[in-house]
Amino acid sequence: MPDQASETLDPVARLRSFIIDGGHPRGGRLPPERHLTEELGMSRATLRKALDSLERDGLIWRHVGKGTFISDGTAPKAPSNAMTELGRQLTPFRMMRARMAIEPAIAREAAVNASGEALQRMRRAMERAKAATTWHEYETQDDLFHRAVAEASDNLLLLTLFDQLNEVRRAVAWGSVTRESAHPSPDHSSFAEHEAIAAAITARDAGAAYEAMRKHLGSVAKRLFGEV
Repeated sequence: MPDQASETLDPVARLRSFIIDGGHPRGGRLPPERHLTEELGMSRATLRKALDSLERDGLIWRHVGKGTFISDGTAPKAPSNAMTELGRQLTPFRMMRARMAIEPAIAREAAVNASGEALQRMRRAMERAKAATTWHEYETQDDLFHRAVAEASDNLLLLTLFDQLNEVRRAVAWGSVTRESAHPSPDHSSFAEHEAIAAAITARDAGAAYEAMRKHLGSVAKRLFGEV
């Protein structure tokens, strides 16, 4: 049971203290929710809200079917040396072409295999992206949305391939991107494109999911390079 001092903290602070002060290593897995509710003295609904908050802050990340893991709390894992070197050899245009070759196929598999929880994770990332007050917040949630699609494929090999693709993407020298506003506008094209992807996956329409992801990445490429 939590000590008297921890009981004075709000649920998010209590969970954060449990992770930081409890000697849990970065990259380690947290105990199951049942254990955490007993350890922290909170209901499962309260615990899940606290987990959502810490995931949004980047302290933890969740993998469907595997559990909740502790991150460094700041930024995505740094690319490995091999991925960094590969990223240095790729132009941003070829990076986008690789995404267009791989991610639509992952979306197609997601339409076949997505669980209810995976669909919720996609929806949560979409809602948070729309509520983002900075481009950094938006990009974090955009990344989480695409990873949620990969997780929804329920295929460890495809998820690993996506993660490696993402590592290379982070290592590619994109140069400076000029932003005309502090955060995405309500009519930012990616919002509707993400909705189309999620809707197709939810409807179990594999062909539509493939096409929606292809169109989304093509739209991103067109904004960046003026061509698909």
